[in-house]
Amino acid sequence: MKPSAFAASIALALTAYATVATPVHAADLTSPVGTWQTIDDETNKPKALIRITETNGVLQGQIEKLYREPGEEQNPLCVKCEGAKKDQPITGMVILSGLKKDGDEYTGGEILDPAKGKTYKSKMHLTDGGKKLSVRGYIGTPMLGRSQTWVRQD
Repeated sequence: MKPSAFAASIALALTAYATVATPVHAADLTSPVGTWQTIDDETNKPKALIRITETNGVLQGQIEKLYREPGEEQNPLCVKCEGAKKDQPITGMVILSGLKKDGDEYTGGEILDPAKGKTYKSKMHLTDGGKKLSVRGYIGTPMLGRSQTWVRQD
């Protein structure tokens, strides 16, 4: 085999390998589905990991992990929650629900603040090319609320 034919064979083999070896689980940066690190808007410290899933076009977010200080309860209960979530472990709790795509935003949902036991209307949209998620909880109108920026972990 001539050297140029041999080099072409190697190049073809490497291209084929790279195509097969490409990770299939790369994050879809056009969707909020995935794992997100929440950042406390008051302290700027990580608070939790939230996994957002989609079923029939509706998003839901569940707490996978809490970042707690060593002296704090590591698996706290939602003592301020009401109804079925009262006194349930916060880790594993669904805190985000009912969000549907509306243009570039996801709207019409609710978000629970386990620390306060309160549920708020919510909306969110991707920023920074899909690497960040702006999540807003509000009462009545979006002007009366607060936002957090979550960071993609996938």
